[in-house]
Amino acid sequence: MKMKKIIAMFLCCSLIFSIVGCAQQAETPPANEEPSKEDTLINGVFEGTSNGMQGPITAKITVKDSEIIAIEFTENNETKNVTAVAFERIPNQIIEHQSLSVDAVTGATLSSFGIIGAVTNAAKAAGLDVDLLKSNKVPVTPKEPQTWNTDVLVMGGGGAGLTAAIRAAEEGANVILIEKGSVLGGNTMMAGAAYNAVDTEAQSVMILSKAQKATLDEYLALDPADESLKFDIYPEWEEVLTELKADINAFYSANKGKEAGVDMPGFDSVALHMWHIYTGGLRQLANGKWIAPNLQLARTLASSSLDTFKWMGEIGLNASYGAEANYGGAPGTGTVLGAMWPRTHSFMSGAERIPHLEKVAKEKGVTIYTETRGTELLVDSSGKVVGAKAEQTDGTQITINTKNGVVLATGGYCANPKMVKEYDQYWGDDLSDRTLSTNMGTNEGDGIIMAQAIGADVTGMEVAQMMPSSSPVKGTMTDGIWADAAEQIWIDGNGNRFVNEYAERDVLAKASLALEDGIFYIIYAGRGDVGNPNQLLKGTDYNERVAGMVEGGHIWYGETLAELAEATKTKAAGVAPAFTEEQLRATIEKYNSYVANQKDDEFGKEVLAGAIDIDYIDATEGVGICISPRKSSLHHTMGGVVIDTETHVIDTNGNIIPGLWAAGEVTGGIHAGNRLGGNAIADIFTFGRIAGTNAAHGK
Repeated sequence: MKMKKIIAMFLCCSLIFSIVGCAQQAETPPANEEPSKEDTLINGVFEGTSNGMQGPITAKITVKDSEIIAIEFTENNETKNVTAVAFERIPNQIIEHQSLSVDAVTGATLSSFGIIGAVTNAAKAAGLDVDLLKSNKVPVTPKEPQTWNTDVLVMGGGGAGLTAAIRAAEEGANVILIEKGSVLGGNTMMAGAAYNAVDTEAQSVMILSKAQKATLDEYLALDPADESLKFDIYPEWEEVLTELKADINAFYSANKGKEAGVDMPGFDSVALHMWHIYTGGLRQLANGKWIAPNLQLARTLASSSLDTFKWMGEIGLNASYGAEANYGGAPGTGTVLGAMWPRTHSFMSGAERIPHLEKVAKEKGVTIYTETRGTELLVDSSGKVVGAKAEQTDGTQITINTKNGVVLATGGYCANPKMVKEYDQYWGDDLSDRTLSTNMGTNEGDGIIMAQAIGADVTGMEVAQMMPSSSPVKGTMTDGIWADAAEQIWIDGNGNRFVNEYAERDVLAKASLALEDGIFYIIYAGRGDVGNPNQLLKGTDYNERVAGMVEGGHIWYGETLAELAEATKTKAAGVAPAFTEEQLRATIEKYNSYVANQKDDEFGKEVLAGAIDIDYIDATEGVGICISPRKSSLHHTMGGVVIDTETHVIDTNGNIIPGLWAAGEVTGGIHAGNRLGGNAIADIFTFGRIAGTNAAHGK
């Protein structure tokens, strides 16, 4: 009986456990049953970072039900005027189409890649299906073909194009301007703030240095029979040397009894500027041919650039000249890298002047279309240019009919290294079809190709200028220290000077390219507390701060020379030369002796300034010294369509192509084998002004 009770209790307990077990099992889904959709959807806020043009870009994405519904950027150092369209359009397209296959914005390619990369990395952090997001395509639907009518069409929205458009509108013309990029500016947006103009009033408040006086004496002693002057090939330039000698003698006579470096005022003249354009651009090509600037174009530039500068002041740009001129805060003019003479005026940076020029153009009635690429010039039966065809980013085809004609201002072709390499007769193996460039990505030679298609002649295509002082990583002119050429010290990887820092840019580039990996280093001293991100070091440009450049790994900085030497043991721009304090001290002290004696026994630097007081730097808080690694990159194409002094485009038979004018880097002949620093801005505004005036009147 007892045993039966035990068995009964066991069976009862077993039943109870069985029931409980069944209940528990019913609450748990079978192992092979998938979770509900709601359980697998991703929600939350996630971050990702990628590199843009100017440094890291960090994106914060909001994800709801596995879809990106919002994107904001918490960190970026991109140039706002250039990248505004990219930061607006790309996120909107990603959200609308749930796609990472978004086209880069024309003219802001690297920034676009950085934006897309940052969002992609944020999507990865969220666990989204990135492959699926990349497979989604953004549809592009062209509009119906359009036809526009105007008096003058300007092709290109950089400095030359905007200037031409403004002048044509001022003269009463109806003007349409088209620009290939998403924003206006072209290379002018990226160009520095240096404008060369002969300004004798500004020069008169300066003191002529002993080195400058010696240079003028050398000019007086030049023999026209000297083979190096190449007057046998370009005899017309002898007249400029004669003018120059007369100018120097008159200057000496007017300042008799005064001493250079003491009380003799500064000197400049149109003939001196022209002489520098000639000697600075006179070059021999690989095939033995000598090329030189066109004398009449050089005279137009040298004699008209100051008037153009004054006009720019009249339309509201910050252009100080004459008694008001200053350079780096000092009265008078300065010398930008590669300029050869202190005739450089301080000017608004590209990021400042382009928005202002756009504002002025719109106020004067200019109609502007961005993301509209010219594809073909239209010519009537008489040979006159009567308009152009264009294509917008979405594929929409445009026909533009003109009453007066077209101004070509589409820039050069440094962003097309294959085209540079194809024509090159100067750099040889130093160039490849992957050479980095300082240029906007839109500068691919479109205008030159269109003009050639209707018979335009070209000149100077054999040479593209290289900017010797560029970022070794990106090719841009950013991420480094800039200063007056007279104050810079350039050293190689062993800490030794290797070139006259005051020389023409191609001389500087050739010297630097001969170094290991083509990398050199600029030493510069000035105020700068890296602990203060708003502190601007003397000599920097492009609104960059010392702290940002140090933090970004672009330059080295020290409050003492010992600190600076120690800093070079770490990488900046991918290199770490590990200079010793002794190396740097020896080089700086030797250079200081040249400044003191106003004579460079090593490289013959003509203008010497910027002695670095090492003891003062070492002993004084808040005074810094920097080293900036640099490398040469493609900067300015010397060649382009042939123009006359009125900016008419000339055909291969030497005749004017009616209805077609050109200005800026799309043209050739002004600079020949090398463009002087500070002449580019003067060139594009001076000839852009002429082109716009003539196009407005159809002459």
